[in-house]
Amino acid sequence: MQVGIDMGSLAGGQPARLDIEELLATRLLVQGNSGSGKSHLLRRLLEQSAPWVQQVVIDPEGDFVTLSERYGHLVVDGERSEAELAGIASRIRRHRVSCVLSLEGLEVEQQMRAAAVFLNAMFDAEHEHWYPVLVVVDEAQMFAPAVGGDVSEDARKMSLGAMTNLMCRGRKRGLAGVIATQRLAKLAKNVAAEASNFLMGRTFLDIDMARAADLLGMDRRQAEMFRDLTRGNFVGLGPALSRRPLPIAIGEVETQARSSSPKLMPMPDAPADVEELIFTPDPEEFARLTRARARPAPRPTTDILAELARATPLSDAPLARAGRDAAAPEMDKQERDSRVAAVFGEILADPQSGYRTDAALYQDFLVRLRMRRVSGPAMSLSDFRRRLAIARSGVDAETAATEAWATALTLSSQVTDDLQGVFLMLANAAIRGEACPSDARIARAYGTHSARRARRLLGYFEEQGLIIVHADPAGRRIVGIPELQAETAPGAADAADEDAGRAQAAE
Repeated sequence: MQVGIDMGSLAGGQPARLDIEELLATRLLVQGNSGSGKSHLLRRLLEQSAPWVQQVVIDPEGDFVTLSERYGHLVVDGERSEAELAGIASRIRRHRVSCVLSLEGLEVEQQMRAAAVFLNAMFDAEHEHWYPVLVVVDEAQMFAPAVGGDVSEDARKMSLGAMTNLMCRGRKRGLAGVIATQRLAKLAKNVAAEASNFLMGRTFLDIDMARAADLLGMDRRQAEMFRDLTRGNFVGLGPALSRRPLPIAIGEVETQARSSSPKLMPMPDAPADVEELIFTPDPEEFARLTRARARPAPRPTTDILAELARATPLSDAPLARAGRDAAAPEMDKQERDSRVAAVFGEILADPQSGYRTDAALYQDFLVRLRMRRVSGPAMSLSDFRRRLAIARSGVDAETAATEAWATALTLSSQVTDDLQGVFLMLANAAIRGEACPSDARIARAYGTHSARRARRLLGYFEEQGLIIVHADPAGRRIVGIPELQAETAPGAADAADEDAGRAQAAE
């Protein structure tokens, strides 16, 4: 079904039509400096297309929550756990409900993580729920930055991966990305390059004007025109808009953002006692400032737990009297290693541990160490992730002592922390000649229930030259690792995850 919505008017007064069906297949990129009318354009697009297609808005400033009053969009507060957000996103796709994910009030890194979890859950929806969805991401340069910033590398990779999936691979899953950015130079090129429709607004920096002109197929000498565009005016190009660049004036909208651009207001009459009014402190105001200064900033939970782990454990012995040496004997290294290994075993014995974040598992790890009265310096989060990846591989002491395993550990450093456990599990099976792990087992090692994602991981490892996947005459999968000169025994890709089944039965 072909549906054309009215985005505004062209230079000659004719209506500017945007083909929604074509947009779903070809995606849209909107660019313009602050105040150019990007949010107004997105609001017009959402309002006009609301009756025709499901919509999901990633809203970092809470500007689009007012759509709920007029069009019934469900407002999802981003200040939830990752498990809650993933579950909500899955049900959003299943029941075809339009929503606004409001990230207002969250720190930038929290916004990136929340958006990534939400987008990934929509991307991983079951095939029968691949309904068409218009996914609008405002301030896209925040979620797909061209370079690293003040956020952690883990958050940046997580968010950039979700945005790349949306723009590069989302079309087959019914996800049509509409991304808006203030500056093209700050947006990751592999994300921007996947859009086939463009609406370019006012911009002043030479590098952004040059990129906008290139995307529109214009001569760079014509790039100066972007400085002269007024608010709400854009140059459009693409199969859903026009085959050649056309100026478009965006039409009116029915809803308004909660915040608006500042407007000039007349100055109030100056009071006669202005000096006394300004320089004399209000007693209540002074009390509020004193309370605010006295209140310390909350410390991260991870830092508190790490400090607790470094402290000397409590003892049932009576307190030492003053003047005597009260130092507790240090724990033997072998005993400490044994207790740490036991804690790792307890964590991995939980069938749900594979689906919890590394940060949550790290906090659990520190608490368990404290309960076992393990003294000494706490393991860092990066060391914990490495140790956890090795533990998840299932390697035994005999295999861990081999040269082949040392090579496997070196190879695993070529992939990100979240993939090391999966690669080491494959390497362990290849070294020992065991059956190739099933999709379900690979998925659990990665922290997901999706068999499709497990197969994509194998494809990614193969693209990186780390493994070779082939099949025996019966169609069972075999994974070979060239650097180890080893390969797994044939294994059925669709076999059940017996380890997970035994753990659930034990519960």
